[in-house]
Parts: sequence; C-alpha cells; structure tokens
Amino acid sequence: MKIAIIGTGNLGLAIAKGILHSNGATTMYLTKRNTADIEDFEKYGNVTVTNDNKEAVKNSDILIFAVQPGHFEGILHDIKNELGEKHVIMSTITGFGIDKIESIIGSDNYIIRTMPNTAISVGKSMTCICSNGLGQKRIELAKAIFNRMGHSLEIPEEQMQAATVICASGIAFWMRLIRATTQGAIQLGFDAKEAQELAMHTCNGAASLLIESGSHPEEEIDRVTTPQGCTISGLNEMEHQGLSSSLIRGIVTSFEKISDIRKG
Repeated sequence: MKIAIIGTGNLGLAIAKGILHSNGATTMYLTKRNTADIEDFEKYGNVTVTNDNKEAVKNSDILIFAVQPGHFEGILHDIKNELGEKHVIMSTITGFGIDKIESIIGSDNYIIRTMPNTAISVGKSMTCICSNGLGQKRIELAKAIFNRMGHSLEIPEEQMQAATVICASGIAFWMRLIRATTQGAIQLGFDAKEAQELAMHTCNGAASLLIESGSHPEEEIDRVTTPQGCTISGLNEMEHQGLSSSLIRGIVTSFEKISDIRKG
C-alpha cells in the first residue's frame, strides 16, 4: 500500500512507526512543515520525507491526516484538486466531522474517520472507525491497516467524540492509574524502577486476561478476593474514597470538554 501521513507530529509519528514496524506500507510519505526531526525515517528506504503535501498525495493511495484541527480545512482546500478515484482519505482529526470534510472535497470520495491512540507506535492501539457512504466500501481496508497495529472497532460517527475520550484520552487516564500504583508500591518498600515494573506488567496482565478470556472484570475480581481478605479490603477502601466515581466523573468531564470544542 502507498500511504501518506499528512502531518507527522506526535500522533502522525506514532502511526508511521506502527505501520512501518508491521511492514504495512510499500511506500510511505511523511509530511511536516519542518522536516528536520523526521528525516531519519528515510533510513527505512521506502519512506520519503517532505513538506510538500501535494507531492505526498500524488504519490500515495491512502492519505492519513494527523494535523491540528485548525490546519485541516486549509490543507484539504490545498490538495483537493489532486484527489482522484484511487484515494482513500482517513482523518484522525478530533471534532472535524465527515459532513465538513465532504463540504470541502465532495461526497464522491472515500472518507473514513479514525480515532487511534498513541499506543499505535507499539502495535497496541484501540482505534475506532466510521465512514461516509462511499467510504463504507473501504472500511475493511481501514480496519486491516489499524488491526496490524492493535484492535479496531467500527462505530457510528455520533459516538466518535465519546470514543476519543475513552480511547485517546484514556491512555492518559490509564497512565495516571499506573503511576498511582507505582507510588503505592514505593511506599510499601520497592524502589522506583521495581515499582513501575510491577505496576505496568500487572496492568498489562489484567487487560490481557479480559481480552483472552472474554470475562467480565467482576469475574476476574472474584477470583482474587477472599472473605475478609486484603484484596476486598483494599477495593472497598478505594471505593469509599471514590475510585469508580472519580473515573466516571473524569470521563464525563472530558466528554463535555470535547463537546464544547466541537460547538466552538
């Protein structure tokens, strides 16, 4: 596949790494205004680094846009005359709806919105996907690309803002939980490096248990809680202090914020 990533900032770079590490592209164009910090990617041999978006579009079939929302409209206007029947437009831009993309480049394009997270760089992204009518014909292609770098789920577009909170912002939420567990382990006597190792691999194991078994979280909790035991005592104290409530309130607050951004 001939892939261009338009806007190789943090997310674009993560996507590029994920695709390259999974051998998911025959050729790849990476674009950025200042290319100095991504020029090393040309060592892959099949990667071209440029600040010319039109060049990237002309030489690619799949266009993944990972630019700032305020720049996206201008870039679409700039490259729309280069678009042809071969192109599949994949947007990762928060709050920029399919209807708005269609108003600029037309509905006669394969348009797909994707919401990956930065774990894509290590092949562990949770990516949500939706499309316009024509883009539905390329939805399996999009899923195939992102499944090489984690797991994808097709959802209705009206759920994309919520998916952004759960999956993209969610990375930060889980990082904070791992950090808190690390701090707790340090207080119990482990050094910082050991504490983080314990926390992050235990987190990874918990998620893997659910993925592999298909169990509900409470089923796995029941396996490690015993009457009057230390696990249930710890869980109950966390709930008394508002663990679940705080997480839910944080998620809802993030959703309200992204909704305000969309209205603006």
